[in-house]
Amino acid sequence: MCRIAAYTGPDIPLENIVVRPAHSLLQQSQHATEAKLAVNGDGFGIAWYGQTRTPGLYRDVLPAWADDNLTNLCRMVRSHHFIAHIRASTVGETSRSNCHPFTYDTWSFCHNGQIPHFAQIRRQMEAALPDGLYALRRGSTDSELIFLTLLANGLQDDPLQAVRATLAAIGPDQPDGPIKLTCVFSDGETLYAFRHASRGTAPTLYVSGTLDNGGRAVASEPLCGMADKWTALPSDTLCAVNAAGWKSEPLGTMVAA
Repeated sequence: MCRIAAYTGPDIPLENIVVRPAHSLLQQSQHATEAKLAVNGDGFGIAWYGQTRTPGLYRDVLPAWADDNLTNLCRMVRSHHFIAHIRASTVGETSRSNCHPFTYDTWSFCHNGQIPHFAQIRRQMEAALPDGLYALRRGSTDSELIFLTLLANGLQDDPLQAVRATLAAIGPDQPDGPIKLTCVFSDGETLYAFRHASRGTAPTLYVSGTLDNGGRAVASEPLCGMADKWTALPSDTLCAVNAAGWKSEPLGTMVAA
């Protein structure tokens, strides 16, 4: 399973979330504690926002711990809003086009989880995309297709309805096993996140309290390594996080797109 860390608040160096904490995303790339796999070495990426709402993007196929460019970038680049991801691949080869986050216009997106019956629904989901969004598909992951489907289902106008319709398109679980998804995405102003499992427990995701600089973080695992200082986001709700706090709305009934 992949690991995610995101931040919103006053400008900080990316390293304050990605590199420096005791249980940073970089640390989790080799020592994850709340995932099936402790090592997440199939690539990494960061989408960050600056003076415009169109995000910058850096992705590579190297393990996060093996790329000095990552630590240098995180030390030098400051941002008020960013999403970072380390990958343990389940669908799609290890390639830059399959590394998260994925971006479109003002949006950035990353995903952790699995759709065991993805091979059976992939063609149907791709066919449902408008031509313009289908043409943007560069990789072979379920993650990128989830993002494009969210966009097709009106993410830019109504994130809650887009998530509901996308989960309906993925459908119920099959004999292959349960669907388990955690997604974090942003329009450059608000961090959105949801956890979903058709059976069992959804992959973990936490939101911090107010950090010492006034910002907030969202992460697959508490970055300080102490879960009692973080709040586990509830399953099957869409959470919207900004520096002032967070709120959630139940996903409720999944409606067909």
